[in-house]
Order: sequence, then C-alpha cells, then structure tokens
Amino acid sequence: MKIVLVNPEIPQNTGNIARLSAGLGVELILAGKRGFSLEDRYLKRAGLDYWEHVKLKCIDDIEELETLISKTENTAFVSKFGQKLYTDIPISDSGEALLIFGNETGGLPSRFHEKYKHVMYRIPMSGKIRSLNIANSVAIVAYDYFRRNGFHSLS
Repeated sequence: MKIVLVNPEIPQNTGNIARLSAGLGVELILAGKRGFSLEDRYLKRAGLDYWEHVKLKCIDDIEELETLISKTENTAFVSKFGQKLYTDIPISDSGEALLIFGNETGGLPSRFHEKYKHVMYRIPMSGKIRSLNIANSVAIVAYDYFRRNGFHSLS
C-alpha cells in the first residue's frame, strides 16, 4: 500500500502522516505542489525521530501521478464527494493499493472528481463539519485497509 497526498499544505499534518507511514511500513508519496519545505521544522517535529524509517517519494507534477495510477492495480481516492464508503475499498490479492488524499483546504483537484468518480470513497461524518483533519482521515482509511487485509506485515 502507498499513501499519496496531493498538494499537501500543512507541514504538521504531513509529518504526522509520515510517522504513520513509517509505522505501517508503507511508502508516502507527496504529489504536486507542497505548501512547505521538506526542511520545515514543524514537519520534522511532527515526524519525530522516525524520518529515517519513512519511505518518501516526491512527485512534482500531477501527470506523473496519473501515470502511477494507470500502472497500479488498486487505486482509491478519498473525498467527501465519494459515493462509496472507505470500508468498501477493495483489497487486491497482492495488497497493492494507492490511497490518494487531497489537501487540507481544497481537497482533491477537480480533474480527479469526474475521471475517477468510480473509485472515489468517503468517510461518513455528521453534517456539522466540512471535513476531518487529513492526518486523522489517512489513519482511519489506512488502518481499516490493513485490518481487512489481516494486518499483513504488522506485528
């Protein structure tokens, strides 16, 4: 499994997700523009001393991300506009998956909503808020994916 953040904006959230990625042993892909430097002290602080365990890849342009999507057996976009629940993300036989999340203020770029609506999933929530914190959302979806895959490779 790989976690993809598209145009991440807040270093603390990305740092928390990097720590989660290290804990799960999965690759973290930062795609598109970042609203911070990879040297940002808040990013480093949120990831604590786990950075050496983070499998980090940066993709600067969205077209490269789309190429990766086309080569991946199982892709799931997580958005409040998804029609299916995140618990319905299919588990592939290989366990290979891209879990793709938008940024904190704008979500996923509009180009993805129509093209990938068939693989767009949501986390249910009350109508009292617009969204959950991105780090929380990634944790919810990633751990559920691992749970349904028998916590493969986790102790």
